[in-house]
Amino acid sequence: MAGKTIEAAGGIVLRQGSGKSPGARAGKLIAVVQRAKDDAWVLPRGKLKRDENPASAARREVVEETGHRVEMHEYLGAITYRAGRRPKVVQFWRMEAEPEASHELMPDIVAVDWLPLKAAIRRLSYPLEKLFLRYAIARALQKRSVKATGALGRKKPTKSVKAKKKPALKAASSVGSSGKALRAQHELKRQTEAADSKPKVSKNKTKTKNKAKGKTKNKGKGKNKSAKAEHKAGKAKDGKAKRGKQKRGK
Repeated sequence: MAGKTIEAAGGIVLRQGSGKSPGARAGKLIAVVQRAKDDAWVLPRGKLKRDENPASAARREVVEETGHRVEMHEYLGAITYRAGRRPKVVQFWRMEAEPEASHELMPDIVAVDWLPLKAAIRRLSYPLEKLFLRYAIARALQKRSVKATGALGRKKPTKSVKAKKKPALKAASSVGSSGKALRAQHELKRQTEAADSKPKVSKNKTKTKNKAKGKTKNKGKGKNKSAKAEHKAGKAKDGKAKRGKQKRGK
């Protein structure tokens, strides 16, 4: 019969390599530790103490097994396997180690080595840890790239530009209530329609009318002149006739 689940915690611990001294590696390095009991190379991890939470246990175990103080980051997941007849669950967090060691290694650890990712995967003794390290690091890097892309992709809110209103709408909006504004709009619309509906007299029509008036005036003047001429001619005839009568009487 299976016993109670063993709970453990640890870290995928990274440190920046200097590459300055001979044999020193540059770039990001990952901690792997060698256990004394079986000489196996594993990720730094260990069992939880009584009433200890997994995150605290992970930090404690990493400091004891690597000798470096660390800064905790995101949770990366867990591996499960059987230890004897009991199931065991090991939870991992990503951690950043200080450049220099500040603690002595615990007696259970023979050695600690800082390796690039591919070399660390090759060094690990258990296939399950090899697989977990590969995919946990890939997932962590993907999350960081997504966060960086999201931060760069944020756009500053643009100020909205208000459209300019027409004068008619401005006049209507200046009226106190909404009902008065509507009435003002309708009245303005009615006045505009009434002004548009008035018949327009074209320039050509006004010109023709003026010409017709001029012709009628000229005709009236001609008639008056002819009437005056006839009147004068009649007077002249009457004068001649009178003078003829007077000569005959003499």
